[in-house]
Amino acid sequence: MSDTLTVDVVDSEGNKAGSADLPADVFDVQTNIPLIHQVVVAQLAAARQGTHDTKSRGEVRGGGRKPYKQKGTGRARQGSTRAPQFAGGGVVHGPTPRDYSQRTPKKMKAAALRGALSDRARAGRVHVVSGFAPGTAPSTKSALAVLDNLSGRKHVLVVVERQDEITWKSLRNVERVHLLVSDQLNTYDVLISDDVVFTQGALDAFLAGPVKGSSAVTEEETK
Repeated sequence: MSDTLTVDVVDSEGNKAGSADLPADVFDVQTNIPLIHQVVVAQLAAARQGTHDTKSRGEVRGGGRKPYKQKGTGRARQGSTRAPQFAGGGVVHGPTPRDYSQRTPKKMKAAALRGALSDRARAGRVHVVSGFAPGTAPSTKSALAVLDNLSGRKHVLVVVERQDEITWKSLRNVERVHLLVSDQLNTYDVLISDDVVFTQGALDAFLAGPVKGSSAVTEEETK
């Protein structure tokens, strides 16, 4: 296994403007599928609001009076019209507000992200561009031309720098593009995207972050 993968850097005109190194300890590591699954499940769970709520028979308004006498009617005895078997009654074992978030160590998140990026990189689906729009003005037409030159697939993840307003404004309304800042890159968004496109600045910022930590996750940390 080589220490570094190399990809071409494409400029806003679609021409090769150099090359970029993709460190093997980030873009060519073994993909741990169970770890990725655990991290993605935790991420999706944390996104749930957990505000769902139903009323039990004690919370439903009314039903304080016994609907009819206990004996002599030939019907089953009832104490309240707010019992679960009545229309308008309470709900049995219904959902109540709760927190769905799961604790996921930072090392596990970083290792899962490296595995997802490595899977895309080995398939030739990680790209680097020097810029999406020529000049200093946003241009959706130019940005799409760059993307079409790199990939014609349906879902493309574009990673930009936080201060890169030109790229953000050029691509923010394109349906097949999902934009992320480099420090927001996560396993789930990589997995649901067909291609991952970094700007040169975003790649440098991403590699300078915590993702290049220890690539080994111990068995105890995955429990």
